[in-house]
Amino acid sequence: MEVFLYVAFSLIFALITFKIIRVILENKKVNKNRKHASREEQRQSKVEAKLSRSEEKKRTREEIKRKKAEWKAQDQEFDAQVKLNIAALKEEVKKSKEVWKEYHAAYKANPDDEQAFQEYIEYNKKHDRLVQKLRIEKNRGSLTYKMERWSKRGGRLRREIFIKRQYYYLVAPYVILFFVFTVVPVIMSLILSFTNFNLLEFPDFVAWENYMRLFIDDENFITAIKNTLILAVVTGPLGYIAAFVFAWLINELRPRLRSFMTLIFYAPSISGSAYLVWKLIFSSDSYGYANAYLIKFGIINEPIQWLSNENYIIWIIMLVQLWLSLGVSFLSFIAGLQSVDKTLYEAGAIDGIRNRWQELWFITLPQMKSQLMFGAVMQITSALSIADVSIQMAGFPSVNYAGHTIITHLMDYGSIRMEMGYASAIATILFLIMIGANALIRKILRRVGS
Repeated sequence: MEVFLYVAFSLIFALITFKIIRVILENKKVNKNRKHASREEQRQSKVEAKLSRSEEKKRTREEIKRKKAEWKAQDQEFDAQVKLNIAALKEEVKKSKEVWKEYHAAYKANPDDEQAFQEYIEYNKKHDRLVQKLRIEKNRGSLTYKMERWSKRGGRLRREIFIKRQYYYLVAPYVILFFVFTVVPVIMSLILSFTNFNLLEFPDFVAWENYMRLFIDDENFITAIKNTLILAVVTGPLGYIAAFVFAWLINELRPRLRSFMTLIFYAPSISGSAYLVWKLIFSSDSYGYANAYLIKFGIINEPIQWLSNENYIIWIIMLVQLWLSLGVSFLSFIAGLQSVDKTLYEAGAIDGIRNRWQELWFITLPQMKSQLMFGAVMQITSALSIADVSIQMAGFPSVNYAGHTIITHLMDYGSIRMEMGYASAIATILFLIMIGANALIRKILRRVGS
């Protein structure tokens, strides 16, 4: 009996288990089919949406094409009608002029005749209205009227360009010259940087070979980058800050004294013989001012070869560059400081500004952000393109390339060795460095006054 019950319970348990497993498998199959059907529906809906968008784009293109054709037909009909009107009005004006001459002659023959005078005046008005009609009709057929009609059929940008076309006419010469002499050479330099070009043979495409040679084989280029970055990091910010500080101090002086001090500080940047002064100071013999004073005070016993010792060259270049850095950025700061509205300082004093530093940060600097940006760009450009100072002070090339910069490296390969493809690669690297530096400075200057 017990065996029978055990077998019965086992069979019942097995049947229940089988049923449960079967239900689970069926549910999984149903869920799988549902998911498959859902994915299929989603895929089908995406395909239909894509087809509908494609059909909509196609209909839009066809509608635009049809509308353009309609506008073209209307323009042709309008222009033809205008030409016919102009021809007819010209003929009328010609005939009217003949009649006007008769009235004019009759009036001149008898100036005292009041009736002849009145007829002449009346016909003169009629003739003027006819001439005015001809002028209006000619204006309807002019290029300006066609451009206005074209602008109304476009978007907002096209309409704005037409309305402000006089400004674009004034800017056009500069834009053309800038594009021809700046944009095109930069694009050509980028293209030539991937070629081997010596000005005699047709450029030979070498892909990334020039750049690989720059960073792997050319040790002098690595030295030039190091020297350029050192000079830029030191002379750029220091020159920028010095230019602003001196401009800020000079701006507080009286007008005549301010003009005189501006000339004194700006003169070194435009002086052609500035390098002669520094060469005299750092002359390698005992007659140089630096050596003479050091020997006089017993600091050294024999002259130092300032411009022939690689340990001093970079520091001398740095000093001369800082002395020459008060250039265009210095003048822009002077102009910016003079353009700040003085009433803002009174308003700031009412709002709680208590000292000159708060005035500088919260009023002066925010009011001259454009001059600050211009000065920063000019300072970065001059700091990254140091060449004349290095050549004049340390020679070309300098001792062990101690004063070698990216620009002097570019001049070496572009002007002496005539490897224009390689020189273009150097110029491209410098261009990218300048763009990165300008973007960083722009980001920093946005925080001024905050």
